Amino acid sequence: MGPRQQQPRNQFLPTAAGRGQLGRSSGHGKRWLVWFLVLFGFGIFHDLRLLPAGSPVNEVQAASDPTAHDDQHQDHAEHEHTNPVTPVLLAIVLILFLAKIGGDLFDRIGLPAVLGELTVGIILGNFALLTGGWEILEPLFQIPETPLPLPDDPTEVFFNTAAIVKILAGIGVILLLFEVGLESTVCEMLSVGVSSLLVAVYGVMAPMALGWLVGWWLIREQGWEVHAFLGATLCATSVGITARVLKDLGRSQQHESQIILGAAVIDDVLGLVILSVVSGVISQGAENFSVLTLIVIVAKAFGFLFGAMLLGTVLITRPLFKAASYLRGHGMLVAVAMVICFGFSWLATLVQLEPIVGAFAAGLILEKIHYRELGDKADFELEDALAPLSALLVPIFFVQMGTQVDLESFQDPQVWGLAATLTVVAILSKQVCSFGVREKGLNKISVGLGMIPRGEVGLIFAEVGRSLKFNQIVDGQLVQVSVIDPDTFSAVVVMVIITTMVTPPLLKWSLTRGSSAAEVEDDG
Repeated sequence: MGPRQQQPRNQFLPTAAGRGQLGRSSGHGKRWLVWFLVLFGFGIFHDLRLLPAGSPVNEVQAASDPTAHDDQHQDHAEHEHTNPVTPVLLAIVLILFLAKIGGDLFDRIGLPAVLGELTVGIILGNFALLTGGWEILEPLFQIPETPLPLPDDPTEVFFNTAAIVKILAGIGVILLLFEVGLESTVCEMLSVGVSSLLVAVYGVMAPMALGWLVGWWLIREQGWEVHAFLGATLCATSVGITARVLKDLGRSQQHESQIILGAAVIDDVLGLVILSVVSGVISQGAENFSVLTLIVIVAKAFGFLFGAMLLGTVLITRPLFKAASYLRGHGMLVAVAMVICFGFSWLATLVQLEPIVGAFAAGLILEKIHYRELGDKADFELEDALAPLSALLVPIFFVQMGTQVDLESFQDPQVWGLAATLTVVAILSKQVCSFGVREKGLNKISVGLGMIPRGEVGLIFAEVGRSLKFNQIVDGQLVQVSVIDPDTFSAVVVMVIITTMVTPPLLKWSLTRGSSAAEVEDDG
């Protein structure tokens, strides 16, 4: 075999020296691109009046032309009135871009991505505090008080960017609870076994009682409404976070894991019932409360859930999907699923329940057999079809929750005390769940640890309490105040973050320890 002939060099491929020069040129080009983007972004912020009032650019412009600021303000106001969607788009861009970065950073260190999104929200909501007065993001995330009487041009009130972001977040949380319901079925919930049922019941009773006690002890002056809602918030368990941890550890099929996941589903149902009952009682007011009122509220909550599970499939779900199978067009599976989700959420409000209860019930009754024909046409599962909607709306919810945390409230030592006590009680109260495990030889500690994370469910409960109002006498006057005020909300968010952070390492330690002990017993 003769010597290998050298292949002719492609004249269009650069030499080594050429590659070096090209690399240097590419590096210069990237730097120019970065500077261009910085200047472009600076110009956009300047044109949108997002620069602080005392910035050098604004001071120089004001000194050179005193009327320039007024003219610019008038031009910007006209632009904003003619296209109110523009600042909403800017808010969505910031939320999605930063939420994905924050979620990725937390995921890389082994923590749930939801904590990264929540942290991004805290930074955005407290940007002025963290930067020493730059209130450039205030209009995007903080809803101002509605002026009364309304101004001559009320578009700034009705097209408020922060209010629209909050509405998008509200739709996101409904979609989130719908997906949580989709992860389980009625049959699975009814077949969880005695241990899962007892674990769920204990995991609701103990946190409810201890949370009420913490509220009565530390913030006694805020009334029983706040104490009851703190107890309801501690009832929550994030089945999604626990399932993710068990899956990452490769322990999803263990008996302990099956008990945890089954109990977490029942815990969600019981927690939503308690949330509905507590909200209903608070809405009725102490002066109108009676045993009959409580019975009616409980009957509404259980009646809606069981009615949806028993009758919703026969009367709504199957007929809708059957009728949709005869229609032509794209996106039929997602459209019908959203009709069911939003329809049940609306029906829940008719019986004075929270929309998230209806969304969860809608997801719970939907099974693959109901939409099999539409799914075969679309050639993908419903969960996969909903993924783009979730990727858009669910991060908006978590970031918006973070923006409502007021870091200034932590200057009050009482807030730190409440946050620390709630966190300790939230962790310890779920350990009562281990007494519900009836099978011998199982790792009961792991069951209790698996029920700790509050995650997105705890945030949902806190948000409901933040939007719920009740009458209270302040300085001799009867006024309406939020059940969860900013200080209490910040303390609850700290509890949610810590319980979600400590669960993965604790559960990993417990399951690994249990496996090692079992191997030693087998060898012996």
